[in-house]
Amino acid sequence: MTISARELLDGLLDPGSFESWDRPPLAVSASAEYDAELRAAERRAGTDESVLTGAGTLRGRRVAVIACEFGFLAGSIGVAAAERVVAAVERATELGLPLLASPASGGTRMQEGTVAFVQMVKVAGAVAAHKAAGHPYLVYLRHPTMGGVFASWGSLGHITFAEPGALIGFLGPRVYRALYGRPFPDGVQTAENLYRSGVIDGVVPIPVFRRIVHRVLNVVNGVGGQPISPVPAESYVPQPITDSEDATWRAVLASRRPDRPGIRALLRRATDRVPLSGTGQGESDRTVVHALARFRGRPCVVFGHDRSGQTGENTMGPAALREARRSMHLAAELRLPLVLIIDTAGAALSREAEERGLAPEIARCLADLVTLDTPTVSVLLGQGSGGGALALLPADRVLAAANAWLAPLPPEGASAIVHRDTTHAPALAAAQRIAAPALHADGIVDRIIPETPDAATEPTAFAHRTITVIAEELALLTTTPTPRLRALRQSRYRRLGVPTDR
Repeated sequence: MTISARELLDGLLDPGSFESWDRPPLAVSASAEYDAELRAAERRAGTDESVLTGAGTLRGRRVAVIACEFGFLAGSIGVAAAERVVAAVERATELGLPLLASPASGGTRMQEGTVAFVQMVKVAGAVAAHKAAGHPYLVYLRHPTMGGVFASWGSLGHITFAEPGALIGFLGPRVYRALYGRPFPDGVQTAENLYRSGVIDGVVPIPVFRRIVHRVLNVVNGVGGQPISPVPAESYVPQPITDSEDATWRAVLASRRPDRPGIRALLRRATDRVPLSGTGQGESDRTVVHALARFRGRPCVVFGHDRSGQTGENTMGPAALREARRSMHLAAELRLPLVLIIDTAGAALSREAEERGLAPEIARCLADLVTLDTPTVSVLLGQGSGGGALALLPADRVLAAANAWLAPLPPEGASAIVHRDTTHAPALAAAQRIAAPALHADGIVDRIIPETPDAATEPTAFAHRTITVIAEELALLTTTPTPRLRALRQSRYRRLGVPTDR
């Protein structure tokens, strides 16, 4: 059973708050037969077209809404419906309103042919302009959403959730059978499968989506909590730098403790968390986590390695880096700072990782981060091994937990290259200056987050300390013009390690 447009609006918006933006639809009938179909559809559905548009409030905050009515010719989109959608998107952009879109459609209206088909171009263009202006575009896919609607404005959300059990796909099962003479495979075109595959962010009923939208808008608009006042970051007083094997190796071992708090410990203490999932392009890697959240009132996009999801050889692959790039682009589009959490034993070493482009994705992450037009903070939380760690490092401010480290390879791997054994790992780790104090002295890290003496022995205190430091850094960064941040970020790595007399 499909949820009607009015049922969607009633469940999503505050009672009585919806105001329609709809004008009488354009007259596009090309025949008496089609005109009769339109009139019959209007009587059955109780609407004058396949979409309703307007504005209302969600928990008191004004939002624009576009909702398909499947009861009107299967929610199909022709010229009149597309014109109504575009007019609503453009009005939301002009008013600076967040836009909630909820398709439920069979796709293009066949009765209008190719001219209806190409309407999706102008709809997608209007949505792109709305997003480029920095306004949220949030999508809730209802049963069913198919064809050109799913392949245009149904797939352009900053976040995308779907109704449980919804049929969602490009080519409808009936069309597939007619074309190929066999049924489409079961279980593929379902909301739940698309979530598992990394195409959408989650599967929730309307009341839960309403709560998610509320949280997203709290993050994007910075409403709903008490922000901390901008305060100068504590100056780190460098500890005496020694190349002690013992001190460095103790840090490496501490970073590997299974009970060490990771990114999930930080997010549990954030507010207005909205977990995201996958690349939005059919890939998902469970070794990473990303979300919208606020740390001590400071809004941000958070992405990082999940130590609880990494086991043995199950480490981050190319999809994880494509998820990272999704978070980067999301932060830039929503004008939010980006917080990156580094905590990895290394990127995946496998045939699959090589063939799916691990190394090129590392390169793209580095290029994107160095040129990103939004404030960035990277946090070395634990292990920082290899290209998987480096891909999340370039930032306006780089923080490190006291027992964190950064190296081209795990110390044992470096020892195997240099000494052809692993017994020299502690000595080589010290010689490579991989520990936090040395990283600070060498200008790679800006600030060290204390552990007293080990994050695993004080997980709650350490997590609170870390998010407070992150919030302080965000408060400082948001007072600096973005072009200057970008210039400073690039110059920082341009001079790093270069002798001063050159």
